[in-house]
Amino acid sequence: MFRARILTVSDSTSQGRRTDRTGPLIEELLGLTGRFSFQEGAVVPDETTAISSILKEWADSGSCDLIVTTGGTGLSPRDVTPEATLQVIDRLIPGMAEAMRMEGLKNTPRAMLSRAVCGTRKSCLIINLPGSPGAVRDGLSAIMDVLEHAIRKIQGDTSPCSG
Repeated sequence: MFRARILTVSDSTSQGRRTDRTGPLIEELLGLTGRFSFQEGAVVPDETTAISSILKEWADSGSCDLIVTTGGTGLSPRDVTPEATLQVIDRLIPGMAEAMRMEGLKNTPRAMLSRAVCGTRKSCLIINLPGSPGAVRDGLSAIMDVLEHAIRKIQGDTSPCSG
């Protein structure tokens, strides 16, 4: 089992003005694999410091293998999740973010506007997903088959990648 945490980034949700629909959806979709257990998540406003602080805290604690963020990946002035993530990751994994955008483009041309990033901090995989349920479904479906392999590699698995 891999240990996962979900960080919802939303001003309105953090202020109690909107219900978080994507955090529970991420947990549901990852949960269907039977490979993830979930630790308590969090909701933060669209603020770089709040986002980067919790990403560092969770990844550095060694208590989770995967952090999935949802929200704050678009073009609005307050959408700062990618910038906050870039401040804390050690290595980018551009192919994962590219695959998520490509999958989203099958359903809407607006998917190309996502600025989501994916990367590692220590032995933790960090994935940014947009804040809409449809984009969450598209993004996770694009990377679901490689998540386990990616986490194992990040954590030091030296077995061959072929096959």
